[in-house]
Amino acid sequence: MLELQGVTRRFGDLTAVDDVSFEVDDGLLTGFVGGNGAGKTTTMRMAMGLLARNAGEIRWQGRQIEATDQRRFGYMPEERGLYPKQRIIDQLVYLGELHGLTAAAARASATGYLDRLGLADRVKVRVEKLSLGNQQKVQIVAALLGEPTALILDEPFSGLDPDAVDAMTGLLREHSSRGIPVLFSSHQLDLVERICDRLVVMARGRVVARGTVAELRTAGPTRYLLDLGADAGWVRDFHRGIHPVDVDGSRAVVEVEASGAEQALLTEAVRRGPVHEFARVIPALSDVYREVTA
Repeated sequence: MLELQGVTRRFGDLTAVDDVSFEVDDGLLTGFVGGNGAGKTTTMRMAMGLLARNAGEIRWQGRQIEATDQRRFGYMPEERGLYPKQRIIDQLVYLGELHGLTAAAARASATGYLDRLGLADRVKVRVEKLSLGNQQKVQIVAALLGEPTALILDEPFSGLDPDAVDAMTGLLREHSSRGIPVLFSSHQLDLVERICDRLVVMARGRVVARGTVAELRTAGPTRYLLDLGADAGWVRDFHRGIHPVDVDGSRAVVEVEASGAEQALLTEAVRRGPVHEFARVIPALSDVYREVTA
């Protein structure tokens, strides 16, 4: 498990990462989300040892992390770090050798990954001849070489088409199924909601929420939707532990402020006439994100 405890990074008077703590558990996909400038990339660079921290501790498998641990992590930077004039396969073999693989093993591993990402017929093409999406695939393969013990990926899905997203998701799940902790950042909340086991949300350099998707979606205020056969305006005056959030025609969304108040509201609604729907409102992840980062 990779743990960050009270990690802080300042650039002059700017505190880019402020007392950040979270865990990336073995065998889980952890999504790292936040707006531009939230501190995600800086946090990842500190986890990789590429940037010094001003305070806090980073631990690996229960102990203080060391450079030898970080060298075994698979890392994908926000900016592509590829040599544009070099052929894809030559570059990946070289990077694999840096990870301790033999040339033959690096070639076999790289070729297998490139095939799964739809680049098997382009292994001898120079990187500069590829589209941005295909360059992204090569950068992903570079991070996966050498049997990494953890994966830290900064926007790995950026620029990928739907088929490549599915292929990439499969690769990450295969690694996590082997017990490898995976941390990746993304602005695609629908994708994060679909594939992640846990989420960490950052805003203004701090962690503002973390947990499973289900935990985040149910952690906020308890709200109910009431759909009646007649005007719901009376709900505005129902003050017994209920706060009306939105009342429009025959529909009302209310926030429960006292335990059991929703049942009293339902009883009153049934007394007044037919009730077409009464259900708990579970917000989408995008709505939770907007609320916690506001």
